[in-house]
Amino acid sequence: MLVIFQADTPADGHELKSLLSHLEQYPDVKAQVHRVQGALRSLTEVYLIGRTDTVSKEGLEGLPGVERVVRISEKYRLIGRHRAQVESVGFIYNGVQFHQDSFHVFAGLCAVDHRDHVAKTMKALKSAGVTTTRMGAYKPRTSPYDFQGHGAECLPYVFELAGQNGVQVVAMEVVHEAQISEIRSALEKAGKPTGVMLQIGTRNSQNFELLKQVGQQKEFPVLFKRGMGITLEESLNACEYVASEGNRNIVFCLRGVKSHLGEPHRNLVDFAHVPVVKRLTRMPVCVDPSHSVGRRDKGSDGLYDLQHAAAQGVIAGANMVLVDFHPDPSSALCDGPQAMLLEELPWFLDDLKIVREAYEKRRARATT
Repeated sequence: MLVIFQADTPADGHELKSLLSHLEQYPDVKAQVHRVQGALRSLTEVYLIGRTDTVSKEGLEGLPGVERVVRISEKYRLIGRHRAQVESVGFIYNGVQFHQDSFHVFAGLCAVDHRDHVAKTMKALKSAGVTTTRMGAYKPRTSPYDFQGHGAECLPYVFELAGQNGVQVVAMEVVHEAQISEIRSALEKAGKPTGVMLQIGTRNSQNFELLKQVGQQKEFPVLFKRGMGITLEESLNACEYVASEGNRNIVFCLRGVKSHLGEPHRNLVDFAHVPVVKRLTRMPVCVDPSHSVGRRDKGSDGLYDLQHAAAQGVIAGANMVLVDFHPDPSSALCDGPQAMLLEELPWFLDDLKIVREAYEKRRARATT
C-alpha cells in the first residue's frame, strides 16, 4: 500500500506524524518514508509493508495532508511506477542530479592500472567539461589469473585526481561488503574531494547478501548492472532487494546479455529495454555500450559500433552512458580492445549530443 501526501508536505511535519500515529493500531504493518524530488515539486510517499489488507484505505485518505492512497499489486513495490505516481523520481548526489529526464556520460577506465593513466583520463574529462567518470578498483574476472584490480591501494590517488579535475561522481564496482568501508575510509582521508556511485556488476546481480549491504547504507547511490544471463524481471527484483533495505537511489544499467546470437559483438545489445525499464519503474536508466559490443571496430560509415550502440540507447531515452576510454588501450590490463582513445572523447560526446537532441525532439512531439 502506498500513501502519497500533497505536494511539498514536509517530511517531518505533523501530517506524517499523524499517519505514523494512526498506523500504530496495525502492528503487522511497517512504514517506510520516502522523499521524492520531482522536476517541479517534492513529494512525501510512505510505503506500507506487511499485512496491509487489514488497513482501511478510507481511513488513511481522511488523514491530514494525504492526497491519495494506492493499493499496490505490482511485483516491484518500491522501485515500481505505480498508478498515480507520475513524478520523475530521482536523486541528487554530490551536486549531480539523476532522474529519468537527466543525461550524463560516465567515461573512464574500466580498470585502474597506472596512476599516469588515471591522471591523463581525468585531465581529458576536465577539458571536455565532463564531471562524471568510471574507475574500476575491484575487478571480478572470468579467469583467476587475469588482473583483478589494485583495490584499496589506488583509491587515494583516484579520489585526489578526481577532485583536482572537478569530477563529482566516480562509478566504482564493489564485489564485497568490506570494500564499501574501504571506499568510505579513503574518501574521508582524502577530504571527500569527489563522490562514489557503488556499482553492482553483472556477475553479482543475484548476490543477494551484497545487494542487502549496499541497500542498508544510504551514503552512496547504486549503479546496478543487469545480469548477463538472467531475465529483466529477475534483474529488477534484484534492485528491489537494494530498495527494500532502505536505499532507493538506484540507477539501472543495461549492458547486453550473454547469447551467441550477439556475435560478433561480445553480448547481445539489449538497449531496446530502456523505455521498458522507465515504464515499469521510476529509476534512471544507463546503457553500457563498451561491455555490450566489446570491440573497437569502425564501420564503413566511419563510426564505431560502440557509437552506434550508445546512440541506440540514447535515442531510446537513456539517462546515462557508461563507456570505456583509455589513454593507451594496447597497454590496458583489462578490456583494452573495447576502449576508445582519449582524443576521441570530444567526438564521442558531440555524437551523443546529436542523438540526445533528437530524442528530446521526439519526446516533445509525442507530448504535444
